[in-house]
Formats: sequence, C-alpha cells, structure tokens
Amino acid sequence: MIQGSLVALVTPMSADGSVDEKKLAELVEFHIENGTDGIVAVGTTGESATLDEKEHCHVVKRVVEMVNGRIPVIAGTGSNSTHEAITLTQCARDAGADACLLVTPYYNKPTQEGLYLHHKAIAEAVDIPQILYNVPGRTAVDMLPETVERLSGVANIVGIKEATGNLDRARDILQRCGSEFAMYSGDDATGMEFMLLGGHGVISVTANVAPASMHEMCVAALKGDRATASAINDRLMDLHNNLFVEANPIPVKWALYEMGLVGEALRLPLTVLSAKYHDVIRRSLQKAGVL
Repeated sequence: MIQGSLVALVTPMSADGSVDEKKLAELVEFHIENGTDGIVAVGTTGESATLDEKEHCHVVKRVVEMVNGRIPVIAGTGSNSTHEAITLTQCARDAGADACLLVTPYYNKPTQEGLYLHHKAIAEAVDIPQILYNVPGRTAVDMLPETVERLSGVANIVGIKEATGNLDRARDILQRCGSEFAMYSGDDATGMEFMLLGGHGVISVTANVAPASMHEMCVAALKGDRATASAINDRLMDLHNNLFVEANPIPVKWALYEMGLVGEALRLPLTVLSAKYHDVIRRSLQKAGVL
C-alpha cells in the first residue's frame, strides 16, 4: 500500500503554453530529495482538464521515466467519459505507472449506479491498481460511502481519495471497507486528522511547496504521534487554506514561481494569481519556512 505524503504535482508550462519538461524534471528531483512519498501526475493540480489526450499520456510517461522507480507514481486518468478514462488508464499502465487515480465523472452528474458501473468498467478493462477520487465541490457529483463499499469489492480498486474534508465520511468509509482499502485525504486542512483516525496518507497540494514538512507530518500522523504531527501541521495550516484563495492550481503555481521553481504560466481558462493575493501566499510560504 502506498502511504504518506503524495504530491498532487503541478504541470510546469512554458510561456507559449507547452509543457516545460526541464522544469518538470527539476520538480521530480526536488520531491525525491525532500522525502515526498509518491507523485500523482496529471491530476487536477496538474491541469489535466487542459491537456489533450496525447499530452496527458506523454506527461505521465515522462514522470515515470524521471522517477525511475525511486518512489511510486500514480497517474490521474479520470474522465467524464468512460471510454476516455479507459484509454487514459491504459496509457498509464503502458507507461509503467504504479496506480491510477480516477475522479468521479464531472458535469454529467451520473447516479450512484452510474458511478458504480463507470468505475467497474474501467477496473475490468485495465489491469492496474485504481484509486477512486471523490471531490463533489468540483464535479457536482458525490460518491456515497455505500457506493465506495460496493466498488471496494472489485479486485483492482484499491482505495479512495476522499476530498470532502468530512471526517465523519472518512470514518464511515473506513468502517465499511476495512483497513486494507487505502484511504487518502484530498483535503490538506483536515489531512492530519484523517490519518490519525486511520487514513493512509494525503494527496496534497501543499506538498508542492513544502514537501519535507508534509512528509514529516505524515510520518508522525501515521505513527499516531499527534503532538509532533500537530506542531508541523500548525506551521503549514496557512498554506493548506490559502493555496485555495483562487481555484487550484492558480495559487500553488504562483507560489512555486515565487520560490523560483517554475514559470508562472497556466493554460486558459486559468489565469495567473491576482495581485491582491500575492502577499497572502508569500506570508504563508514564510510561515512554513520555505521562503
């Protein structure tokens, strides 16, 4: 089971909007050097919605090559089209990813039965460990715990990224699915508590800019060491909250730009962080000790 601080990696862009592979390679090394436990490539934070299918598969392949087996790579391969999700998941398997992360189908608002059949079809089509991803604030559909429980019985559906921030929800899923079903928080602000109640890690935006601290916090929380985890998490809390002052990944990309790690480019319709938030993010980075 993959555990700990799993970074929801940004996709660096050049000024012309193309993927900046040099900066991507530098980010991979930055994370390995700073103790990140795994990389999630081309998820929401990686601007998956604006990468076409060819680019999406290429970035996953390049991240796998850059990591070269040193830490696990989880590929974001979800879609609101079951056919496209199968295609992206097969690309990730062919590239050598360790697992895939599949967001619930957004915009078309399937029923719980539709969610079950969608994820079951992908799992049956592609033989790779698959992690469900529930983030109703973005997708307008909520995968309920009973649906997660049904899907946990599918052989290669191995876990869920639960991003509601609702710890009662996390506790319910854990009780339904058991400790062998991987549970990842998708909400940095509640990630520590999520792990202390039995979760296995955080798929983190904050880890992009504070990888060493996120790793250390996760290690402590997974050991049940609340005091150590809390001391670290308190320094990170402003980042947990303020990296969402505008839609993710706008703030975190600007934070990485401020740190000198990437250019500031995003793809439309995303835009560079509004100037009124620059000092907010800067102060959060300083409090976390990374700037």
